Amino acid sequence: MQEQLHTLITLQELDNTINSSLRERKVLSEERAGLATEQERVKALVDELQKQIDSLEEQRAELSNALTRESANILRAENRLPEIKTQKEYVAVLKEIDTAKRITKEKQDQVKAKDEAIAALAEDKTEKDEAFAALSAKVAQRNAEIAAQLDSFDQEMAEKNEHRTKLLKKLPAAVRKRYQMLLDRRAGLAVVAARDGACLGCNMQLPPQLFNSLFLLQAIESCPHCNRLIYVNQDN
Repeated sequence: MQEQLHTLITLQELDNTINSSLRERKVLSEERAGLATEQERVKALVDELQKQIDSLEEQRAELSNALTRESANILRAENRLPEIKTQKEYVAVLKEIDTAKRITKEKQDQVKAKDEAIAALAEDKTEKDEAFAALSAKVAQRNAEIAAQLDSFDQEMAEKNEHRTKLLKKLPAAVRKRYQMLLDRRAGLAVVAARDGACLGCNMQLPPQLFNSLFLLQAIESCPHCNRLIYVNQDN
């Protein structure tokens, strides 16, 4: 019975370290996911800026084409002036030229506005590109560190699970089943010490006779309150 109890205590300590390792592994995995999310966020900003720049450049190209057409209209109209015979037609052509020049001025102002907007977005994108490059380098380095840590965790976990399997095989089937059931139902804590007459799993006082019997090591006892397997350190 003493050997079974010692095995249970050792098994619980091992499960505690396994659970702790799993929590650390989860933290690392969440950190890696967070880094990827941040990298995607910054990349999305860069892509959106490029999308806006492309749209503005497309609009600017359309304005430039319109300017070219208006310039051609002005040139054709001005070339017609010497050939005009009537005052009425002359005035009409001058009006056509004035309209074309007004439109040209408006298009030129719009092109200038597009150029300024494109320049501002390009400057912003350059900053975001630099930020993304720095972040990507940082993420790559940290991911390499995390990968190494996870590999180490997995190797240690395989060794611990192998040791755990050996410990479980030392226990009778009924005790093994009971331990696993308590482990599942009691948040990973199936075996706990008792001290000063109380169960350290639920902090409830034990019946004095039960607490005293723990020193005899004649049976594997349970806490009547939380049902965890209990023991006392003999130096108590």
